[in-house]
Amino acid sequence: MPPSSSSPPGSSTRRTGSPRAAPPSPSPCAAAPPDRRRVLGPALTGFATGLSLILAIGAQNAFVLRQGLMRAHVLPLVLFCALSDAVLIAAGVAGFGAATAALPWLPAAMALAGAGFLIVYGAMRMRAAFGPAEGMAATGGAQSLGRVLAMAAAFTWANPHVYLDTLGLVGAVSLQFEGSERLAYALGAMTASFAFFFSLGYGARALAPVMRSPRAWGLLDATIALVMWAIAGTLLWELWG
Repeated sequence: MPPSSSSPPGSSTRRTGSPRAAPPSPSPCAAAPPDRRRVLGPALTGFATGLSLILAIGAQNAFVLRQGLMRAHVLPLVLFCALSDAVLIAAGVAGFGAATAALPWLPAAMALAGAGFLIVYGAMRMRAAFGPAEGMAATGGAQSLGRVLAMAAAFTWANPHVYLDTLGLVGAVSLQFEGSERLAYALGAMTASFAFFFSLGYGARALAPVMRSPRAWGLLDATIALVMWAIAGTLLWELWG
């Protein structure tokens, strides 16, 4: 009789089953969420924060709208405004807001300078509203690029609300993020500024048929003047109220 194929108990050749392969160790790259997912939330937060700060009708936006209607130096203007916002956002995220807290006299000085400029520019627009009716004939060609950018700089950098909102609020919200997430947040806020100003400057052309009427143009100038004076009054009220 042939020998039994079964091994005696305790034999070293006995097998209770095939050994199981050890589970693969998780890869660090696979365990961590993809970078694009990790930074998408902060980027969207930055976009929403930045957009909420510039959607309100203000002196800068009214100026960009008027230049867009006249199709005068639109590209340099919107680039200047968006890049200025980008600089302020970067400063806010970097913590520049603490510097303004160290200079207690700075908010009052900025408020006075900004209010004075807005009052003067509002008077210019109100005078234009009741001046000779030109409608879209007022193409803005008489204003040089340098003058347009100088006025845009005054609207942007002489407004203390820009510093309080952009440096303060944007900087405060950024504190919840670190590293690449904070960078994504800042880039999201900057993207909102570029999208808004380009849409405002070039989208204003859709209103060009309406603005061919001298009456509509005068109404726009009067509205801009009232907006300027209202903002100036707000600055002075916050200073002395």
